[in-house]
Amino acid sequence: MGAWRRFIKHRLWDERDARRALPAAALARLAERIAASEQLHNGQIRICVEASLPLRYLRLQASARQRALALFGKLGVWDTEHNNGVLIYLLLAEHAIEVVADRGLRAHADAWPSMVEHLRTALRAGRFEEGLNEAVDAASAVLQAEFPREAGAPGGNELPNEVVVL
Repeated sequence: MGAWRRFIKHRLWDERDARRALPAAALARLAERIAASEQLHNGQIRICVEASLPLRYLRLQASARQRALALFGKLGVWDTEHNNGVLIYLLLAEHAIEVVADRGLRAHADAWPSMVEHLRTALRAGRFEEGLNEAVDAASAVLQAEFPREAGAPGGNELPNEVVVL
């Protein structure tokens, strides 16, 4: 896609588009699902839905992956006690999905492509909440297998559970 065409496409999308795709009630349910998931393991899951890239990213011709990596740091997902944070990032203007997992989950990199494909299928059908629920469940399964919460151990919620909408 040409730089000007990409620029125009991104300027046509804004936060209202993201909020239409995921209304407040859906965001609340997703936050609850993340919180419930994190009772089963010691990992941290964050979701970020962004309508379009900021101008500086467009000027630099940055990719959705580059933006996801920047948000991984900005949202503190990299800074968990066990290096087991997972960011699920959606860029609506480009229909891009990125999963960024911390270094404690490198051995499970093969789990993310199938999760992304299931999410992509749901998003194409307009089922944003359902797709993100499935993505949270898939990430939770990986985290549960690798970082299970011990019975009776207190919950260590290191990051907010709310979905970030930009």
